[in-house]
Amino acid sequence: MATGHTDPQRRERIIAATLDLIAEEGVAGVSHRKIATRAGVPLGSMTYHFDGIDEVLREAFRHFTDGFVELFDEHLAAPADPDQARAAVTDLIHALSDGSPRDLVLTQELYTLAARRPAYRQLTHTWMARSRSHLERHFDPDTARQLDALIEGLTLHRALDTEPHDRALTLEAVTRITTLAPRRP
Repeated sequence: MATGHTDPQRRERIIAATLDLIAEEGVAGVSHRKIATRAGVPLGSMTYHFDGIDEVLREAFRHFTDGFVELFDEHLAAPADPDQARAAVTDLIHALSDGSPRDLVLTQELYTLAARRPAYRQLTHTWMARSRSHLERHFDPDTARQLDALIEGLTLHRALDTEPHDRALTLEAVTRITTLAPRRP
């Protein structure tokens, strides 16, 4: 859709406000009116920039997942050998799990939507495929798939545990998965 001529940042503010509201109140607490108020835009801007609340939510979650893919790229672009890649994956898990509680809530809200609604399942599928493509720079596709699931699980466990496991345990888990399969040619 087109963007407003007088306020070129309006669409981005709406997306940011949507993510903030989801993090605070959950998807069920989000409405056009609340988003517009939070973003500081007229209510009519919502329908000017988006076809409905589902489009607002999808765009907000797309923006959110893009940030995670960028984090994968930051961690996984440089490693030159398997040991460096394992260390980078370990660092990624710890960066994610030590990160913002807001991101943890947003991730779980997206997963809940994806479990219920196919449009959001497609969004999570795309997110996983993009994340795995970064892992496949260093590991074969099957290993990358297993490693992606390990990243999700260990991140969640570390983020929610009252006494999160240390880096050595994370590296051991990553090493176990990545040494059982041959390195991608």
